[in-house]
Amino acid sequence: MMNDRKVINLEEGWDFMQKGIVKLRGILEKEQGEDAFTPQEYMNLYTTIYNMCTQKPPHDFSQQLYERYREAFNEYIASVVLPALNEKSGEFMLKELVRRWDDHKVMVRWLSRFFNYLDRYYIQRHNLAQLKDVGSLCFRDLVYAKLKNTAKDAVLALVDKERDGEQVDRALIKNALGIFVEMGMGGMEAYETDFEAFLLTDTAKHYKRKASLWIEEDSCPAYLIKAEQCLGREKERVGHYLHASSEAKLLKEVEREVLATYETRLLEKEHSGCAALLRDDKTEDLARVFRLFKRVPSGLPPVADIFKKHIEREGLALVKRADETAASKKEAKAGKKDGGAESAATDGATTSSTPDARKKSAGSNAGDASAGSAEQLFVRDVIALHDVYVAYVKTCFADDSLFHRALKEACEVFCNKIIAGSTSAELMATFCDKLLKKGGSERLSDEAVEETLEKVVRLLAYVSDKDLFGEFYRKKLSKRLLFDQSANDDHERSILAKLKHQCGAQFTSKMEGMVTDLQLARDTQQSFDAWLAIDDARRPEVDLSVTVLTTGFWPTYKFTELALPAEMVKCVETFKTFYEERTKHRKLTWIYALGTLTVKGSFKTKPIEMHISPFQASCLLLFNKEDTLSYKEIAERLNLPDEDVRRTLHSLACSKYKILKKSPEGRVIADTDSFSYNENFTDRARRIKVPVPPVEDRKKVLQDVDNDRRYAIDAAIVRTMKSRKTLAHQKLVLEVVQQLSKGFKPDFKIIKKRIEDLVTREFLERDKEDPTVFNYLA
Repeated sequence: MMNDRKVINLEEGWDFMQKGIVKLRGILEKEQGEDAFTPQEYMNLYTTIYNMCTQKPPHDFSQQLYERYREAFNEYIASVVLPALNEKSGEFMLKELVRRWDDHKVMVRWLSRFFNYLDRYYIQRHNLAQLKDVGSLCFRDLVYAKLKNTAKDAVLALVDKERDGEQVDRALIKNALGIFVEMGMGGMEAYETDFEAFLLTDTAKHYKRKASLWIEEDSCPAYLIKAEQCLGREKERVGHYLHASSEAKLLKEVEREVLATYETRLLEKEHSGCAALLRDDKTEDLARVFRLFKRVPSGLPPVADIFKKHIEREGLALVKRADETAASKKEAKAGKKDGGAESAATDGATTSSTPDARKKSAGSNAGDASAGSAEQLFVRDVIALHDVYVAYVKTCFADDSLFHRALKEACEVFCNKIIAGSTSAELMATFCDKLLKKGGSERLSDEAVEETLEKVVRLLAYVSDKDLFGEFYRKKLSKRLLFDQSANDDHERSILAKLKHQCGAQFTSKMEGMVTDLQLARDTQQSFDAWLAIDDARRPEVDLSVTVLTTGFWPTYKFTELALPAEMVKCVETFKTFYEERTKHRKLTWIYALGTLTVKGSFKTKPIEMHISPFQASCLLLFNKEDTLSYKEIAERLNLPDEDVRRTLHSLACSKYKILKKSPEGRVIADTDSFSYNENFTDRARRIKVPVPPVEDRKKVLQDVDNDRRYAIDAAIVRTMKSRKTLAHQKLVLEVVQQLSKGFKPDFKIIKKRIEDLVTREFLERDKEDPTVFNYLA
């Protein structure tokens, strides 16, 4: 049957195909009377191509048909498309271009169907461009190549109009840019080279012009609002008609021209820059500063630097204020002492005081109390300051690590200053003490106390002398525990847990030992009470409670020999007997300075119970047998150091409660003074506590810390050298500093001295060839 098929000549077949092409052009040009192809027409056209391609050579016209397929497009473009486009310009030309490209794609679709047999066999065998690609290449080579610059200019003109606030046909721009993308034949080269590069240049010029005006006219917040709006609009622009790949490049241009170029000027604007925003608490504007400059390479470090300097200034202002308050308090105290002599003289002549006078006196005392808490107020202020800027880092700066570091570095500056002669470490320990002590100056709920302790521990991270805080805190903790002054045991355990988490287990080991030790002491006391109950003969005349402590956990207390009265000797001997029965190879050392007694004093007006120290009690009990005793006699009978005798007598004869009369009168204890029992002493209360002037133990704490530091430095040097065997001086110092920095910041000079000491003690030796190198001696 195939051999009987009539051979179709090239021209004959092409004339038939030409009729179909003319009809298709008529449909595209919307000529009257041209209807869509019927199925029969389509099959006739397809069959003609099929037959012409399947004829035996020399009547196989596949190659000729492939070439004429291309020519059909070229002829249509040259005769119809280009003239139509050349007639128009600007937006109208764009509309015509979009329309002609859409028509061209329809033409490609139909013709590729008619010539489909070429795609299936001839093109594949000869490795030629497919029919659809041939159609697109014709448009690219004849239309796009000629009009791409004109089209690009027209699109950019519309983009500029929209940027200036005019309404534009976004769908038209999107369709026009679709042509640039499709002309890449699957790649983005055409879009990027022929349009995007020019768009980016145009964008940079546009925003350079805008930014140069804004920077002169607007405040920093107003400028940044405009910048954010521009970035938002450019992002929307990408969504509306630009290709998605342009977004990052486009925004980068805007960011460079609007933000990076003027960052320094913006941040340092006198009345509206970053420092002013921090000062005026403009959190929304600060958040915008962060959001925008985060987009700029190296945009955040200048913001973080301003943030750091601002916090530093605020913190140093608190330090200065605390110093000034402490200085004025000192001056007021000195003035009060000078005025005290005058008021004492008038007091002697006055027999009664008015309610108004009493009120005034109370007010002045309140004033003194507030002045006395200046350092306490400083810690409160630092906590409040820290809270504010922690919130800034969280809300304005998105918890960025750069701003956390800026906050840390700023706080380290003022948290390590000396305030009124005291270190921040000492002030924080005192603050915690007042917070945790019964009747402390802080009146807070349990939740508020817990929260405040958390904040103090957080501040401790900025303090370089953590060991100093630890020693002061331990000293104050010991007093709270021994004198039952802790307001809440849960809070005591809570802060120890927080300190352990912050500074490590070694930091709190002794403090935790103290808490445990006290519980064991209570158990020991219960056992002692039970032991006394077994045999009444054992029970001394005086009720006795003993707290047994482990020396290693507690601060070092000074042991002072005291000639105890007989009643107290009996108590000590009784407990000693009990303790030796229970334990072997343990020695009891009695620290009388920490004890308390309740003594009943019989005075003319009424008996009064007095809570006093063993030193005071031993002194008062001497007057049960003697009416008058000289200073030397008292000192000899008490067997106490001179300093303790003077402090004890001063508390009993020269302070608020004058239980003893001193002759001659005065506030200074002299060796020639004599003392007698004041039987006329009285007080409104039936129970009184007679305080002893406090011993200045601050120097001892500082000395203990210095000693501990020397041991720590020695240990770190030996530990490092033991592992390294040989090390240069500079590297050794740096490693030691790194090891010890968690506890304190060691001084380089002290490290050098400790190295020399270890060389002297033959732990290390200098290298014979290089004296800057040390060798470890096993």
